[in-house]
Amino acid sequence: MTRMSALGAPKAIAGVLGAGLMLVAMPAAAQADPRIDRIERQISALQRAVFPGGDERFFEPEITPETRPTGTGTGTGTGVSSSAITDVLARLDAIESQLARLTAATEVNQNALARMEERVIRLEAGQATAATATPAPLPSLAGATPAPTPATRPTGVIPVPTPTPTATPATTTPRPSAERVAAVQAIVKPATGDAGDDEYTYGFRLWEAGFYPEAQQQLARFLDLHPGHRQVSRGRNLLGRAFLDDGQPSAAASYFFENYQSDPGGERAGDSLLYLTEAMIAINDTNRACIALAEFGETYPALAIGRLQSMYDTLRGRVTCN
Repeated sequence: MTRMSALGAPKAIAGVLGAGLMLVAMPAAAQADPRIDRIERQISALQRAVFPGGDERFFEPEITPETRPTGTGTGTGTGVSSSAITDVLARLDAIESQLARLTAATEVNQNALARMEERVIRLEAGQATAATATPAPLPSLAGATPAPTPATRPTGVIPVPTPTPTATPATTTPRPSAERVAAVQAIVKPATGDAGDDEYTYGFRLWEAGFYPEAQQQLARFLDLHPGHRQVSRGRNLLGRAFLDDGQPSAAASYFFENYQSDPGGERAGDSLLYLTEAMIAINDTNRACIALAEFGETYPALAIGRLQSMYDTLRGRVTCN
């Protein structure tokens, strides 16, 4: 019983040594790890204690130093193939590289999201300010004298010409042809129960059909009859476009400027600033065009990168500003 116990203990220790030496059988690159070096030294010390002098009187060692595989070949016994370990290490390197790329991309995305959130907060604050307060006036233009304007039209720092009257004396207005009269009459005026909206929509339909003088009269009628209607900002802007499309940029500029000046938070106030720029370009007034363009970019940054971005970029390419 004592001899069997004495023999059983070394064999158990040898089994532990076999499992430990499997961890030691790695390529030279992996053995560089301090933990593996420490394990090797501990196992070597334990082996010397179990197999002093390589004495094989009791049993043949199950694991000997000669069974350790080299870095270039395949070991014997319980050795591990160096090529298989190399493949594992290569896959680990690839995983580490991919994790590094993902970490970098995550940091970039987090930074971009933080910047976007700050920008949205600034834009929302700017829009709230524009909706509740009158914006700062545009820089005055030296030597520019504003044309006389009606008492109801606000005066601003961008002097603009007085609009052409929507109705001219009959002695100077040629009578429309029968075909034009019939075409205008063919455009149906809606009757939805909202008189203001019906007047505006009818003016829009006339403008859309290319009947600009008729659209001018109809939209002016809408603004006179319904000054507090929700479509007023659209109506003033469209009235200016009716003059601009009719080849009257000076008259159009007055309506565009009024729409922005009287209600900077209106639905089409930003549009009117850009169309004011277009009207100033049409009459070769680069200075005022640049002022209106700069005011749009500062007052309506959300529109400059959103719904009106294409028009904004096009106008910036048409005029050279200091």
